[in-house]
Amino acid sequence: MRRFSGALPAYLAKTAPCTKHGVIALIPVCGRSIQYVGLRSYQDYGERGSYSQGSRGSFRGGFDDGSDSRRGGGFGQRGGFERSSQNNAGQGLQTQQWNLESMQPIQKSFYKEHPETAALGQQEIKVLMQKLDASVEGNQPHPKPVRCFSHIGLPADLLKLVMAAGFPGPSPIQSIGWPTALSGRDMVAVAQTGSGKTLGFLLPALVHMAAQPPVQPGDGPIALVMAPTRELAVQIQLEAMKFTAGTQVRTVACYGGASRHTQVSQLRRGVEIIIATPGRLLDLVESRETCLRRVSYLVLDEADRMLDMGFEPQIRKVVSQIRPDRQTLLWSATWPKEIQRLARDFCKQEPVKVTIGSEELTTNPKITQLIEVVDERNKRQVFLEFVQKVAQGGERVLVFCAKKKDCDSLARTLSGEFKAESIHGGKEQERRDRILAGFKSGKISILVATDVAQRGLDVKELNYVVNYDIPNNLEDYIHRIGRTARAGATGTALTLFPRSFSPDVCRLAQGITKCMQEVGQEPPHALKELAGGGRR
Repeated sequence: MRRFSGALPAYLAKTAPCTKHGVIALIPVCGRSIQYVGLRSYQDYGERGSYSQGSRGSFRGGFDDGSDSRRGGGFGQRGGFERSSQNNAGQGLQTQQWNLESMQPIQKSFYKEHPETAALGQQEIKVLMQKLDASVEGNQPHPKPVRCFSHIGLPADLLKLVMAAGFPGPSPIQSIGWPTALSGRDMVAVAQTGSGKTLGFLLPALVHMAAQPPVQPGDGPIALVMAPTRELAVQIQLEAMKFTAGTQVRTVACYGGASRHTQVSQLRRGVEIIIATPGRLLDLVESRETCLRRVSYLVLDEADRMLDMGFEPQIRKVVSQIRPDRQTLLWSATWPKEIQRLARDFCKQEPVKVTIGSEELTTNPKITQLIEVVDERNKRQVFLEFVQKVAQGGERVLVFCAKKKDCDSLARTLSGEFKAESIHGGKEQERRDRILAGFKSGKISILVATDVAQRGLDVKELNYVVNYDIPNNLEDYIHRIGRTARAGATGTALTLFPRSFSPDVCRLAQGITKCMQEVGQEPPHALKELAGGGRR
């Protein structure tokens, strides 16, 4: 063990005066433990020392979940500690011994078929499933799709809020997912971004919680939603708050890069729902700021993304702290073997698997995909001409850039004519939140962002997305353009493709060409030329 008895780093020295005994934090770094003298607890430092793993470094030197913060000093490809060190989180957790006979039984089954739904014949169900582009697997009975909100059997006050939201009816995943979840069955939902999945698991969660004994001081939450990034966690919490306002249901979003103290204060007052990224949640559980013994409704949102980001060890440690007779729901855009394995391990009964569309990642056919193959010298001009054409009436436009400096540069250029701002990992989380709120409200019409806005950003009336820089892979392309045409709307996505025949560019061109053809859109000749590697 390496012991430091000298001066602490500046940001720790301000908040960690030496204690009488002179020790306290053992921080594992590259297989060794560094002992800091006088450090009370690395969990006390909020955003400057928050402990929560991520793929791209830390926020102000703390540990962070899936953010684009790149200031170094934390886990990640760009920080001081390697991503593999994430696995150290939760090592202090004890294996739970469950005696279900002595525990309060869970009420799970609430669904009662509406007479019109019960009367559906097999042929009618087949036609409806084809219309929804849906399939259902798993043990019978399979849920019949519901065609309107009033057929779901929601409590009157909750149904009123859903109807007031202005949706014409349940989305395909909601049409089948709600009856499944309200029946108390474990469920795997495979659906693309923008399909209405958040309400797909939130509304059944609210019904589930209302049937359980009230949360008492010292209890943990009843419902737990795990998400890969803080942006998605915040988005889920905002949706939850729309349907819990005026009720006694309390929610908290727990994620790295924000004040740990504020999150702990909310937890100590008691909450019914926690929406969290895996690393920050493990930190809070391990430090006994909350416990998960009362969780009876577990959701893994964007489970494929969490596995891509290397969170599987953390997810497994979290789930080990939750009672085994819980209800489990996995939501994913794809159905790879890794997600299949998670479903087998976490679902104590064979889950109902609901698939909308393909199990492979596909683009939304309601998005018009525009591709311009450009030279670097005229790229900005093409971009500015497009924005000036579509944004004059105050239309909102989301622009993706690869580099932080390009985000800021484009935003400055656009701000002379439009209300434009930029967000990226170099900006404080509080400022990013303010900018995102302004974009959602319409006070900001153009948002230029790195991939921090790639997932979890749900903005109504966002009709245009621009890939100023191409993404790293096809999956990121689909998630980027999926920020538009959400909840049944239509949208347009412009991608500025470099005139390059590098392997990565050609590979992405091949994928986009295939995606466009699958939804009946004709790829431009220049893109097909790139996809062919320059062959004529």
